[in-house]
Amino acid sequence: MTHARDERTALCDLLTELGPDQPTLCAGWQTVDLAAHLVLREHRPDAGAGVMGGPLAGYTRRAQNRLRARTSFAQLIELIRTGPPRLSVFAVPGVDERANLVEYFVHHEDVRRAQPGWQPREIRADLADELWRRLRLARLLLRRAPVGVELVRGDAAPDGTGRVRITARAHTPVVTVTGRPAELTLWTMGRTDAADVQMDGSDADVAALRAWRH
Repeated sequence: MTHARDERTALCDLLTELGPDQPTLCAGWQTVDLAAHLVLREHRPDAGAGVMGGPLAGYTRRAQNRLRARTSFAQLIELIRTGPPRLSVFAVPGVDERANLVEYFVHHEDVRRAQPGWQPREIRADLADELWRRLRLARLLLRRAPVGVELVRGDAAPDGTGRVRITARAHTPVVTVTGRPAELTLWTMGRTDAADVQMDGSDADVAALRAWRH
């Protein structure tokens, strides 16, 4: 089992337990909407192009709504659990782990952390290391931040390279964001209110970064 497959399986188990109408951290989405999104992403490449917004966002949204209306929640979960179809790019050996680990980790936490009384889970060291390595992509997500951003690994456990700091946006002034790799991943992916991180910098710079992330 890969990390991506582990997160996929755990998310499917949680969706089955909770049902279709529970909240998530994705604004406006219940669990059924998140399930439809994941199926669309892997099964409908024509509609998946608008997942990140842009001119095709409306087409993607309509396709997702149709999928939700025409497919039972149990069927959506089964489509997620069985993985991408044979002809999907996600079915190419190795692509699922590279492209889906962060996707499924974040969406798993989107469901977990939206439930009343949720508790942090133990993140295995190998998964934490892999999430930390993926955080190098934060440069793309944070390239337009109003201040410089340094990500610091709060558990101080090197990933094999010895690095515990990533410059996500090289700019001054700088705000340092410290947390465990899982929390930094969630923060970088926009789950700022749910992520357990510490932000250090001037009050004005921290406020500017917080406002931009929201």
